[in-house]
Amino acid sequence: MSLSLIVFAGFYPPAHYAIQYADTLAQALEGRLVLLHVNRASLFDPNDLIAQGYHQQELERQTDTAAILYQQAEGLRTVATVEVATDLLPAVAQDLANRYQPALFVLSQPDEAHPAAADLVTSCADILRAGNYPLLVVAPNTPTDHPPRRILIAADREPFVLTADAQALRPLLALPGTELVVAHVSSGVEDDEGCALALRAVQASSLVDGLPVPELRGFEHENYAEGVLAAVQDLRADLVVVLARQRSYVGELFHRSVTAQLLARCPVPVLVLPVAAEMPSGGSTGFVTAVQNATAVLHGLAPAS
Repeated sequence: MSLSLIVFAGFYPPAHYAIQYADTLAQALEGRLVLLHVNRASLFDPNDLIAQGYHQQELERQTDTAAILYQQAEGLRTVATVEVATDLLPAVAQDLANRYQPALFVLSQPDEAHPAAADLVTSCADILRAGNYPLLVVAPNTPTDHPPRRILIAADREPFVLTADAQALRPLLALPGTELVVAHVSSGVEDDEGCALALRAVQASSLVDGLPVPELRGFEHENYAEGVLAAVQDLRADLVVVLARQRSYVGELFHRSVTAQLLARCPVPVLVLPVAAEMPSGGSTGFVTAVQNATAVLHGLAPAS
């Protein structure tokens, strides 16, 4: 089944960049495009607290918005569907993900110069991350005439397993001419062992199955997000892949803080891939194989027979 890119649409420049970028990706991946417009984002339905008639009036006022989005869709290279909702709720996100499965939600980067718009984008991103949906945040001024060509995968020592939704994004890494780099950020010390484990974890996850072994680079920085941003600049990456794990409460707070910093500040698009918390029981063989292959590459040895 082809990938659906659900883009948060609007009529201002940030949303325009996101739509154009998603259109290019949909073309390259032979995917589908959905233009989604919402007025608000909330964990709870605000319409439960107001008269039903007001909600109906708001929906009627969105008729013009939907009509204009359909007109804009005609100028895209990918055939697009339009969806309009007053509020992005967890239930709405789940419904969209189910109907357009597998789905990638695409947002523009929050624009701090426009607080109201930034708050809406941030709230949408929080709901989508909480729901463990793949999420792509497009930075302003991102070139929209070609898909990413140099992709940085930010990885750590921990093994991971891609969710089914994240697996659908693997073809993006396999587009012709794409270069992959695994970057490991360590704090206070150069950690070659951590770099090797990061590469092994990526290979064992099947994220890069059938592709050339990614380049491996290490970066040292006290602040993880700053280290990733430094890696983006040093490697001239045009897309960053970060992994969203299910963690403990404290670990989740830290990880969400790091991801939020990257989504808000990264100068290139950021793809957030949800991953499973634990390796499956049958995954040990693949992980050992990846360890052996990565070790052979790092030491310049031929793979064991």
